[in-house]
Amino acid sequence: MKAAFRCLLLPLILALTAVTAGAQTAGAQTWPERPVRVIVSTAAGATPDIICRIVTERLSRALGQQVVVENRPGGANVIGAQAAARSTADGYTFFFATAAALVTNPYTFKALPYDPLKDFVVMAKVVEGPFVVLAHPGVAAKTLPEVIALAKAEPGKLSFATDGPRNFSGMIAAWLNKLGGTDIPQIPYSAMPQGIQDALAGRVQLIILAIPSAAGAIASGGLRPLATTMAQRVPGYEHVSTVGETFSGFDFTGWMVLAAPAGTPPAVVERVNREMDVILKDPDVVKRLREIGFFTEGAGTLKDAADYVRNQYEAWGKVVRESGLQPE
Repeated sequence: MKAAFRCLLLPLILALTAVTAGAQTAGAQTWPERPVRVIVSTAAGATPDIICRIVTERLSRALGQQVVVENRPGGANVIGAQAAARSTADGYTFFFATAAALVTNPYTFKALPYDPLKDFVVMAKVVEGPFVVLAHPGVAAKTLPEVIALAKAEPGKLSFATDGPRNFSGMIAAWLNKLGGTDIPQIPYSAMPQGIQDALAGRVQLIILAIPSAAGAIASGGLRPLATTMAQRVPGYEHVSTVGETFSGFDFTGWMVLAAPAGTPPAVVERVNREMDVILKDPDVVKRLREIGFFTEGAGTLKDAADYVRNQYEAWGKVVRESGLQPE
């Protein structure tokens, strides 16, 4: 009796499996059937918005459907991230996620209304934006190791201009102090242009800036680059050492990825990954991104992209814990 029941059940299971597989294949072939929305957690005109529009313009062409950018700024990326995380996982809403949204907010906020690792699937690594550690030309030290030596020999002589202890430059400054065994104080600025002016005038001796903000001062000789924060030397600044050449494994940049709500159909995720990889390897796109200080080597595989975000999550967590930064 049981054997007979199994014989009757097996064809039904196989049929249902075939129907499900067929439906998935059909869905992958017909998607997208309407415009796709990409949520950006910053205001229109901000750097993430600009980069998102560069790549989604190409993605629209590749998909044959309009990709609409929707700005949801506010709450240090929390509002946009929450909106994306709570969206229907049907392949029609994506999240253009910043490093802050996915890997530093979890450590600087006591609580978040989304889980950066569980609520999203990363479809493509988009860009990295390195920072550069700079010194006023009047500082005797010309390299990062020399700055560390000077800070130890003459405590209180140097200070860092940063955008605050819970933002990237502040956390990088704190980590450099930790690694170097120094205690260079931070001077936090609510508006970094003022910090740049004070660094140029020598009122603060050190500053950490994104490449676009630093480029003019480097070109004019107003500030001396000491080291960049990306794992490899930055294109166009190959003469500048990396922090990793002094402290092995140091790799802290601003970056952006294209993600989707967890549960988005795998066929959609895989297609977007393939399309984004082609887009991000297009020489014109690479050039446009480089002009605004961001760099890409393609989307990476789905595993590459997910592993990158998880590794960055763990690395920034170590920075926060060991530098003693308390969440708010």
